[in-house]
Amino acid sequence: MSAAPAIDIGIPAQQRAQIADGLGRVLADSTVLYAKTHGFHWNVTGPMFNTLHLMFMGQYTELWTALDEIAERIRALGHQAPFGGSIYRQLSSIPETEGVPAAMEMVRELVAGHEAVARTIRSVFAVADEANDQPTADLLTQRLQIHEKTAWMLRSLLEG
Repeated sequence: MSAAPAIDIGIPAQQRAQIADGLGRVLADSTVLYAKTHGFHWNVTGPMFNTLHLMFMGQYTELWTALDEIAERIRALGHQAPFGGSIYRQLSSIPETEGVPAAMEMVRELVAGHEAVARTIRSVFAVADEANDQPTADLLTQRLQIHEKTAWMLRSLLEG
């Protein structure tokens, strides 16, 4: 069996590695946020139960789909997608939640989580842009729009 041909997509190996590393951090942040959102969906209580339960379900479902897109882009760049709890703990900027917070504290934590993913995305975007990597830039732009909109919607629940 012969080896696979070298990757020649117009992005040098060093830049592909930098982009893949950054996308690994985005994947880790997104995975931790997915797990947190799903856990909050299961455990939310209180007067806003139905609203938050359904909102969290929509958010974790969207995040679940995004995980695959991010990981597949890492693979397309010729690198392994990181996985596993200990790896994600090392790569993620989002802390895990201790215990089960009250409903509005869940919302606050999710706002902070979406904002953290947005910051991570912005740090990777510069690297992708410099490498003229439009597919990664497009993916990051779409993800950034979703995280900023979700943070705004969650933040709106905390007003008043």
